[in-house]
Amino acid sequence: MISKRITAALASATTLSLVLAACGDNGGDGDDTSSSSGDTVKSLTILDYYNNDPDKSLVQKGLDSCASQLGVTIQRETVPGDTLIQKVLQQASSKTLPDVLMLDNPDVQQIAATGALAPLNDLGLSGDGVIQGMVDATSYDGKLYGLAPVTNTIALFYNTQMLQEAGVRPPKTWDELKAAAKTLTKPGRYGIAFNANATYEGAWQFLPAMWTNGGDETDLTSPQVAEALQLWVDLVQSGSASKSVINWTQGDAKDQFVAGKAAMMVNGPWQIPSLQKTPNVKWEVVQFPVNKEGQTPVAPLGGEAWTVPLNKDQAKQQKAADFVKCLNSDENELAWAKARFTVPTKTALLDQYVQEVPSMKVFTEQVRTARSRTGKLGDKWPEAAKVIYQAIQLALTGKASAQDAFKQASGG
Repeated sequence: MISKRITAALASATTLSLVLAACGDNGGDGDDTSSSSGDTVKSLTILDYYNNDPDKSLVQKGLDSCASQLGVTIQRETVPGDTLIQKVLQQASSKTLPDVLMLDNPDVQQIAATGALAPLNDLGLSGDGVIQGMVDATSYDGKLYGLAPVTNTIALFYNTQMLQEAGVRPPKTWDELKAAAKTLTKPGRYGIAFNANATYEGAWQFLPAMWTNGGDETDLTSPQVAEALQLWVDLVQSGSASKSVINWTQGDAKDQFVAGKAAMMVNGPWQIPSLQKTPNVKWEVVQFPVNKEGQTPVAPLGGEAWTVPLNKDQAKQQKAADFVKCLNSDENELAWAKARFTVPTKTALLDQYVQEVPSMKVFTEQVRTARSRTGKLGDKWPEAAKVIYQAIQLALTGKASAQDAFKQASGG
């Protein structure tokens, strides 16, 4: 579910699943006549991209719960993920935005930059206690424009039986990763599967290697970035990873892993429900390996944020903010995180969450140091992401070395 979500959302503006995201969708034009008191606001419109079950129904439950608490009815509209941003921009132009709008976190700054969103700080909300990476993603020009109840990230899954039979330990460094992948590769099975396709999803999967090694999207021609790309090249050229990774999605990587055709995979917790349907596949998760000992694993943050579009009806705008606050309550964050294997965004909830959902321990640890894709480049991130996935394609198809690929991809 998240793989599709990330592909669509990342492709639209830039990313997973969050059930919690389970809080929003749109419906209607806003209906009520202008109101002067919050008590007179009886209806809110909501727009989100959870248009397929089970996500659509799970999100609806979260929305209905908050609607009940606030004493309002909701008119929800859901659209395919790859059409959301286009629709939002059209609605912003025609001043028909919903009262509550869900956005993939990398898209928040882009929409905030248009002036279509209300700063949540002015409506009594704050990012206090929220993991810094998500605050960075949902802030623009020093103001907070969105709150995400849950988040996700990526790490390294491994087949415990395959590693045990091969006498291989879960890798902690890139050298160990390459050695393990090579040892685990045999006829009909690759050592590792990952997504390196020419989409924002392919760029997303490359970020743990790039960021962990000190690479930075503000300088994609640095040696640290080239070293990270060389890791991908080494895995493919050695035969430890399929050449088809240039076309695979995260869902494809999961399918290879489930079918026993890959001993390890880079992927996210949204794949856990599918993995649980194949109990014969025994797996565990570790954080993405570091290049050198002493480095801190850094991965990207996924997840959707809830925002409040500007509204001349101040009472309705405040009620929408109250709705967003409800969606981000401690109770809802934990409930949505547990329902769809995502991670609460409030740091105070992380230890409790791990106790209740042990299988999410590694992802929760990874979230603590994870970064926002838009944290440094803001609404310019999509341009950098395009250079990243184009460079990956050039290097993996042998059209450029890891050292030259980024220069070529950026037109240099």
